[in-house]
Amino acid sequence: MRLGIILPNWIGDVVMATPTLRALRKHVSGDGKIVGIMRPYVAQVLAGNPWLDETICYSKKKSDTVLSGSQLRQSLQAANLDAVVLLTNSLRTAWMAWRSGARERIGYSRDVRGWMLTTKLYEPRQGGKISPLPQIDSYLNIAYAMGCSQESSQLELSTREEDEAQADRVWKQLGLPEGEKVVVFNSGGAFGAAKDWPTEYFAELAQRLVRRNGMHVLINCGPNERDKAKSIVELAGDARVVSLAEQAELPIGLTKSVIRRSRLLVTTDSGPRFFGVAFKKPVVTLFGPTSTRWTQTHSELEVSLSMKLDCQPCMEPTCPLIHHRCMQDLSVGMVYSKVNQQLSKFAVQGEAA
Repeated sequence: MRLGIILPNWIGDVVMATPTLRALRKHVSGDGKIVGIMRPYVAQVLAGNPWLDETICYSKKKSDTVLSGSQLRQSLQAANLDAVVLLTNSLRTAWMAWRSGARERIGYSRDVRGWMLTTKLYEPRQGGKISPLPQIDSYLNIAYAMGCSQESSQLELSTREEDEAQADRVWKQLGLPEGEKVVVFNSGGAFGAAKDWPTEYFAELAQRLVRRNGMHVLINCGPNERDKAKSIVELAGDARVVSLAEQAELPIGLTKSVIRRSRLLVTTDSGPRFFGVAFKKPVVTLFGPTSTRWTQTHSELEVSLSMKLDCQPCMEPTCPLIHHRCMQDLSVGMVYSKVNQQLSKFAVQGEAA
């Protein structure tokens, strides 16, 4: 069997799909092949994984390494897929699956795309509205419709040697100690400013961790988040608080590696949050405009903090009420308390003694 999997576009969603990838890998055994169909940056998230035999990267714009339009269609048809599993909900990706020539096309029926699917799933509804179902479970339901056996909901990622080598260089350049003494902060996210916890709050939290707990703090950042990372370091004013902002390159693999070797992750509700869960690290996640229900990770290592205001979750990239209380009212004291509990609860072996 040759199975194509059209993967989600959001980084966090890709990680939440890893239990489904694991289930499908077990299902397509023997000489079967799995072809991952994805955006280029998704390939970086999944780099080092054992589930995909081939990859097809696509985009709306054609380039030397990324397919689009007729080239994408030809590549999908040349893959000789027997079935396509859609972990996306868009009309465009259903069209891609239909044009691939695969006999079976499995996914959720929505956005007028049901006629292009041979096996249709329907999201649970209550009162005419879609009921929140954790994305992990939603993806696994597709695997079960494919005939897969029950699978653990544990998220899973891998790193490559080159990712670890870059993290080694970062550790040396920044003078960081062994990972059990390092807490990683992830302050950014692509969703919008409404998810942001104030920069000065991150800086004060870092101060508490280095002065009260003897930890070092590493601020993770993407290419568009360098300035905020630098500001946190400057406001913290302690040599034990450093950032990735000065790194020439900030690939996803580096983020995976620094989180994998850290003690704990403090993060907004953004992609790297799920890296922490996948690498079985204690995580403290700060929720503002988004809902904790859709993205439950089922991990005992994660604590989710939310003010639970009447206006939450608004699911808006900027606060429609201007005040942004969902994150402004989430105090440093509240977050530090949970971080401190996590550090104590999940102490490294031998430390508690």
